Amino acid sequence: MNGTQISLENPKSLSKLSDDEFQALLLEGVSRTFALTIPQLPEKLYSAVANAYLLCRIVDTIEDEVSLSPEQKKYFCSEFINVVKTGVNSEPFAVELAPLLSDQTIPAEHTLIHVLPRVIEITHKFDPAQIEALACCVETMAEGMPIYQAMDLRGGLPTLSDMDKYCYYVAGCVGEMLAKLFCHYSTEIAQHREQLLTLSVSFGQGLQMTNILKDIWDDAQRGVCWLPQDIFTETGFDLKNLTPETNDENFRKGLEHLISIAHDHLHNALIYTQLIPAHETGIRNFCLWALGMAVLTLRKIKQNLDFNKSSQVKISRNSVKATILATKVAGRSNSMLSLFFSLAGRKLKTPDWTYTTPSSKSKSDL
Repeated sequence: MNGTQISLENPKSLSKLSDDEFQALLLEGVSRTFALTIPQLPEKLYSAVANAYLLCRIVDTIEDEVSLSPEQKKYFCSEFINVVKTGVNSEPFAVELAPLLSDQTIPAEHTLIHVLPRVIEITHKFDPAQIEALACCVETMAEGMPIYQAMDLRGGLPTLSDMDKYCYYVAGCVGEMLAKLFCHYSTEIAQHREQLLTLSVSFGQGLQMTNILKDIWDDAQRGVCWLPQDIFTETGFDLKNLTPETNDENFRKGLEHLISIAHDHLHNALIYTQLIPAHETGIRNFCLWALGMAVLTLRKIKQNLDFNKSSQVKISRNSVKATILATKVAGRSNSMLSLFFSLAGRKLKTPDWTYTTPSSKSKSDL
């Protein structure tokens, strides 16, 4: 190692690492959650899924960068699609983007952009079907997310259908990509390909809706609201009046309705997971940990509808440990998983209220 310490603060030092070590260190820097869940996957899936997450994180970095104009974001997203598809021009792309990142972008994401050429190099070591799955996801995300850059989101999105579309761009397409990778990995899993692809969109939406609900007030401080106005029109609240000081029963009722919808999506996530063969414990763990933490987060939001900081509804480390333990106990049994889900989510549904719109439409209506 020639005495050089390997760290994210020194991007050049990462060249000493193997591909898997390189991706693992980057994951730890940009997402503790995925750094925890992705290693649960079988060895033959780990590299592709880790790489996929890093590619998606690059798109997120572009979208979240405050120093870039909407036009610049659209330009870099378009260029990145070509880089991922072809594997060429990654070096000039990184050199052009890296100096434009501000201090508001976390250091690990600065490093991710600096080492982007190696991330792309790893992408193009995979099978053509895997590369196609990754490139399709990046293209959908990078074409969809800039749509929202020019929108005034202080008053939320107009309808739940609009929220569906947003969730598809940022999470549903990721779910589809994972389903494709799982089917490529296993012919047994591929027997359920069409059902998994449909459910995967709902899985992604359930996770994304949970994040949106948890982060309402963080987003509001940035002048952004991802909630759908039509849900709150029904309860008698105008999202244009939303502030961290809001104390309104009609707003809380709208939140309850969105929690109920998110619960339905997470139930589809459970069905998705139950279609994975019981002996594929790594893939099941990957799915169940994300599902379990989302359900517990929704429970905490439902119990604290008057919260005004995301930290107030963040689940504890003990809750994470409980999710992992429950997965070990019930992960191979579909009936036990159904029981655990029913018990954990029993108060998340809003009695005598429904909003019926097929989650699979979120893609076809785009």
